[in-house]
Amino acid sequence: MRAEILFPHKSVHALAGLRDAKWRELAKRVAALPEDHPDSLAFCLMMIRQCGCLDCNPDRYKALMGCAACAKRNVIAFKGADENLVKAFKDARSEIVKFLETEELQQAA
Repeated sequence: MRAEILFPHKSVHALAGLRDAKWRELAKRVAALPEDHPDSLAFCLMMIRQCGCLDCNPDRYKALMGCAACAKRNVIAFKGADENLVKAFKDARSEIVKFLETEELQQAA
């Protein structure tokens, strides 16, 4: 098994059945997208924040159990409503779109 540093797109499908219909629909849709699609990037950014991937390292228990297992634990343990997770995704998507637009403008200049 290859160790990941940040939440990988390939782990999205493992999260689809964990919450209500809105979450399930979002996870299934994103899992079917290419990993470089803005929605995939946004979902991964949301999960990186949710799971605390930036504080993870290969010696921590979270890393040893793998990204999919860690993400499942975090999504299941999330105490807020599913709408809060979907809002976190939408917020991350806005950030991704803004970043990509800025990059396109810089490359065009």
